[in-house]
Amino acid sequence: MTSFSNRITKLFSIDYPIIQAGMIWASGWRLASAVSNAGGLGIIGAGSMYPEVLKEHLQQCKAATSLPFGVNLPLLYPDIDKHVRIIIEEGVRIVFTSAGNPKTWTSVLKENGITVVHVVSSSKFAKKAEEAGCDAVVAEGFEAGGHNGREETTTMVLIPAVVKAVKIPVIAAGGIATGRQMLAAMILGAEGAQLGSRFVASEEASSHINFKKAVISSQEGDTQLSLKQLTPVRLLKNDFFRQVQEAEIKGATIEELTTLLGRARAKKGMFEGDLKEGELEIGQVSAILDDILPAGQIVKNVWKEFTDGLVNPVKML
Repeated sequence: MTSFSNRITKLFSIDYPIIQAGMIWASGWRLASAVSNAGGLGIIGAGSMYPEVLKEHLQQCKAATSLPFGVNLPLLYPDIDKHVRIIIEEGVRIVFTSAGNPKTWTSVLKENGITVVHVVSSSKFAKKAEEAGCDAVVAEGFEAGGHNGREETTTMVLIPAVVKAVKIPVIAAGGIATGRQMLAAMILGAEGAQLGSRFVASEEASSHINFKKAVISSQEGDTQLSLKQLTPVRLLKNDFFRQVQEAEIKGATIEELTTLLGRARAKKGMFEGDLKEGELEIGQVSAILDDILPAGQIVKNVWKEFTDGLVNPVKML
């Protein structure tokens, strides 16, 4: 496959502007190294890892690939100072931050030679990330799985708005699983695409096979944004989702919703495979996924479809 050059590929020293999202309970060292070895940017999702677990994954990833990879770091993580220390000690060169104020840690990371990218859901927050010194932003639309923006702005609207608002490179996310979707986002001004749901349905993802099969079996309308009183999150509809929905309709308080959510609900669903009582975070684009593939094959397929789309942009999906 022919490599590609723009500000994103140069920023990360990768062949293709394809970024694997750092999803909790799915993005361990096996997935990250496989994506990086295929020419994209693999990312370890630190949000579901204790500090010592993160350290182990970083060391395993460095042993599995000599190519660049990154870490996704949710800024609301309670032990974030320990995570940051381990990231610096282990020589991580790329960090994607999310779910918090980028001013808090960006300067510390950059002082240690780390490239910093922040995930945003609006042009307002994109500007704040740029002002904080971030090297790029991920503009994540309403279609995305997991935690989402309160504005509910779709990717097709968000990307051009963010591109217009900032000078740093923009990576598109939310509703992107194919090369043609990536091409559409880049026509709108993005310089790369971050794929989450597509890589959940990969052989190397650490998520449970039950969850992977549920993802590729889902149809249009099977996901919905929920828990807006806490932090909005897109979930696959199941018994737990319906419990949340009923509680919200009855006017449940934040405390009641927090109790219902519990501490290990996401682990129960995505990592342990409880499809009834677990929290199943996935994007709308799961409706067009129908197979579980090796991560390297996913990168290859996405890039081929992207380049084919450049040659024949009007071909139907």
